[in-house]
Amino acid sequence: MRPRQPVRTLAAELNEVDSGRTVTLMGHVHRRRELAAVSFLILRDRSGLAQVVLQRTEVPDGGLPPEETTVQVTGVVTANGQAPGGVEITTPTITLLTEPAQTPPVELWRPALNIGLPTLLDHAPVTWRHPTQRAKWELAAASLRGFRRTLDAAGFIEVHTPKLVESATESGANVFPVDYFGRSAYLAQSPQFFKQQLVGIFERVYEVGPVFRAEPHDTVRHLAEYVSLDVELGFVRDHRDVLAVLRDVLVGMVAGIEEYAGPAMERFNVELPSIPAEIPVIHFRDALAKVGAPADEPDLAPEHERVLGAWAKQHLESDILAVEGYPMRKRPFYTHPQPDDPTWSNSFDLLFRGVELVTGGQRLHKYSDYVAAIEARGESPTAYAAYLQTFAHGMPPHGGFAIGLERWTARLVEAANIREVTLFPRDLNRLSP
Repeated sequence: MRPRQPVRTLAAELNEVDSGRTVTLMGHVHRRRELAAVSFLILRDRSGLAQVVLQRTEVPDGGLPPEETTVQVTGVVTANGQAPGGVEITTPTITLLTEPAQTPPVELWRPALNIGLPTLLDHAPVTWRHPTQRAKWELAAASLRGFRRTLDAAGFIEVHTPKLVESATESGANVFPVDYFGRSAYLAQSPQFFKQQLVGIFERVYEVGPVFRAEPHDTVRHLAEYVSLDVELGFVRDHRDVLAVLRDVLVGMVAGIEEYAGPAMERFNVELPSIPAEIPVIHFRDALAKVGAPADEPDLAPEHERVLGAWAKQHLESDILAVEGYPMRKRPFYTHPQPDDPTWSNSFDLLFRGVELVTGGQRLHKYSDYVAAIEARGESPTAYAAYLQTFAHGMPPHGGFAIGLERWTARLVEAANIREVTLFPRDLNRLSP
């Protein structure tokens, strides 16, 4: 039988271990310093850093292993107020778990990654090891935990829908075609059609998954593939019910960060957003007037969003603002019109610190309304037969929204470019790593 490995202690657990006890750590060599009489090895694991002290006679033949080598260190816990966490490891035995690592493309032991974006992205499998870079995704992951926990508690069920589809959801111009066993297929722009159908089964559903947009944008806020947090719920009165659920979800995401990502918050000195008891709302036409845009503008420009975000912060003391009533001509065909004026829609965009974060609203739910909306686009309802059967067999009034995870995280850490918080970004120019 193979000998069992010793029980592993994490770096963050060392200050809970009695001084004088022997422990085993495993991780990467984060930093090494070899002096005349004593040497230091800083070990990095998923929980943090630990200092290992070696007397000259304890240094392995050939010196300390180079940075990023994975090692096992067994030694004695010793109190030292100058060490990380107030303790260090002495009289260590160091065992390499792999061959010595090659010199990394950047010095990961430095407090900050002062490198350009191309270097950061080209070497993402290594640069994400830096504690500050890791913290960005730790914030995102904690947000996801809060997202799921909030919706689970509210009676939602998590679903997973196909990412290969037979037709476009939003617009045929913005899809990636795929050869599907000799047939034409596309990468899904969103789970919109499927999550609506699943409302007819479960009433309340959510999904965390990738979506694909073949939009030729090369901006600091767009990606060709990103993580979408989709929510759909039935038996709503209108889009305001959807907005209320969105508010609860955002509160839950903030709570998730507070509970699960405290060290990551401290590393960035993150100022968590202020989520009011009720999301402030402004109608699209009033938003245009407030930013001085022409009354016939069909959408808000990024500069308009920034102005509105600053106004909400100053006058409403809110980091978020919902703009409702976007023109129907700018919304997808499944959007429910505003009952008293069908020029406008029962939909909204949520701005987070001056950037669009969420699109949502009420959907059509009557079969006859869908047939009319599709025919008004000059298309045949037959092309949507698989989708429309849901409504032909009875659907409740429903609505939903989608949050872009990368945009959320970018605004939290005030990243200049969304790619800084994306593990392996895909955009107009990048398919690797």
